[in-house]
Amino acid sequence: MADEILSQAEVESLLTTMESQDARAAAALTGGVGAKASSARVRDKISPYDFKRPERVGKEQMRALQSLHEGFGRNFGAALSALLRTIVEVKLTSVDQLTYSEFVFSLENPTCFNLLRAEPLEGHLILDINPSILYPIIDRLLGGGKETVGIARRPLTEIELRLVGRITGLFLQELKHAWKDVISLNLSVERVESNPQLVQIVPPNEVVVLISFELTLGEIRGMLNLCIPFNAIERNSSKLAANTWATYGKSISDPQLRSQLSRQLEGALVELVVTLAESRISTGDLLGLRVGDIITTDKDVSQPLDVAVAGAAKFHAAPGAFKGRKAIQIQTPPHAPSK
Repeated sequence: MADEILSQAEVESLLTTMESQDARAAAALTGGVGAKASSARVRDKISPYDFKRPERVGKEQMRALQSLHEGFGRNFGAALSALLRTIVEVKLTSVDQLTYSEFVFSLENPTCFNLLRAEPLEGHLILDINPSILYPIIDRLLGGGKETVGIARRPLTEIELRLVGRITGLFLQELKHAWKDVISLNLSVERVESNPQLVQIVPPNEVVVLISFELTLGEIRGMLNLCIPFNAIERNSSKLAANTWATYGKSISDPQLRSQLSRQLEGALVELVVTLAESRISTGDLLGLRVGDIITTDKDVSQPLDVAVAGAAKFHAAPGAFKGRKAIQIQTPPHAPSK
């Protein structure tokens, strides 16, 4: 065995075999590192998904809902202020999507839980009014003053439900106006509950859009929540685009509306003031004035008089008399170019 000597061909074959084994080992090592790096890159691109809070409403639709209800909040605040005859500020605080069970368990019990029908949308909507702001509003409707009233932890009485109906009716009126560019809604209150957990309009894990408003009445603040199930607006979600609300609040001039406003304004009373002349005297001279004294002015008798309507200069006029009474004759608007 010791005397056996390898030939040149056998030596070259052994060297070739060793080189190929080293190459395969290096390739395997390199491939393992590359696979790990590739796997790390894939993991970097993966975003976590919480099945308890799925996001089914797109960001564009969420922005559209936010823009829509910001305008609604301003209009509802103005209408509510007119109803209560005091300043009520309505501010949109958030537009979120969450599950129905999360929404229900976040509410107080008892509360004012209004089940709404919004045809032609499928299912129901929810309007929740927090008792912390609801009872002060009811107190205001019953003639209460600015003093703070205690928050009652009880269901609403029949009389209070009728008064709340005026608030929800105003809310539905403004909501219908806000949604008219998306879909014409026929809104109504189906029933009112005090315990929100007794109402199951969708499965607990169903996605809903929660639109929250903060109402401020003097020093009192409270929340008002509008809950819209996703399945109710799913068919019309394509109409909820951000550019739909780019011109929100800009109304097209309607000849019939202009004519109606003109007829209503024709009977409005305005203050008309004619300035004969102006002069300056000292306080001492003013206190010394007696019947028959004459006050001189720099205004020439031939100059026209200034006529102001509601405090704004509108016309030039000449003094005179008509049927035994002092009168003026309108000549030209002020600063009108002479012919």
